[in-house]
Amino acid sequence: MIVFVRHGQTAANRERLALGRADPPLTELGRVQAMAVASRIAPTLPAIVLTSPLLRARETADAIGDASGAPVRVDARLVELDYGEWDGLRFSEMPPDALARWRSDPTFAPPGGEALRAVTARIAGFCDEHAEGPTVVAVSHVSPIKAAVAWALGAGEEIAWRMFLDLASITRITAVDGRASLLGFNDTSHLP
Repeated sequence: MIVFVRHGQTAANRERLALGRADPPLTELGRVQAMAVASRIAPTLPAIVLTSPLLRARETADAIGDASGAPVRVDARLVELDYGEWDGLRFSEMPPDALARWRSDPTFAPPGGEALRAVTARIAGFCDEHAEGPTVVAVSHVSPIKAAVAWALGAGEEIAWRMFLDLASITRITAVDGRASLLGFNDTSHLP
């Protein structure tokens, strides 16, 4: 089983900015969220905590590792989608025609960025590797977690635009005999 955790809050999240490969730390609230999700996950005794290389995810993963005693290791496949020139913008500041194309075409990439199709491919490999083994925690970001949900449901990338994923939320997927399942999505019951 893979227990996906979205990282805690950063200042860019608080300001509702697109946050791709920029690398800000957690806010004070983000640290509180990381501790809350860590307390929720610790009793499940994960075998390992895998994390995106970005600081906000690593800080969240370290809290989970400390609480559970599981080792923490970086897995670059969990990194957020690269927003390129759109990193740090509000969606309302993005060119409307390009934004519409992005939402309808999974091969479209923001200028200097990455297409959702590329995120789907790397996350599919991650899920293929970990969904049928012991419990693994994967600390990541909104786009990779939505791609994992699409993988579990056998759905196309366009489904990502119809999902909302909270900060410090838990999403669980598994596979049995090669058949993937979504066990839970956007669970925030552990947050104050």
